Amino acid sequence: MSPVKKQLTEIIDILPEQEQILLYEIAKRFIADDIATANDVAAIDEARKEYANGETIDHNAIKWD
Repeated sequence: MSPVKKQLTEIIDILPEQEQILLYEIAKRFIADDIATANDVAAIDEARKEYANGETIDHNAIKWD
């Protein structure tokens, strides 16, 4: 763990829960919302495998009504 990460962890651990929630909300603003998460990457990989195996349904074959 980097020194900064260690310091942040120590600071967070001593804050009251309400302050931790506030800090979490502030920290989230620094994370771009268009970055794929691990779950996103796994879902994309699964979809690519399904497509490669012919396990998809043609868009025109779906009854939309």
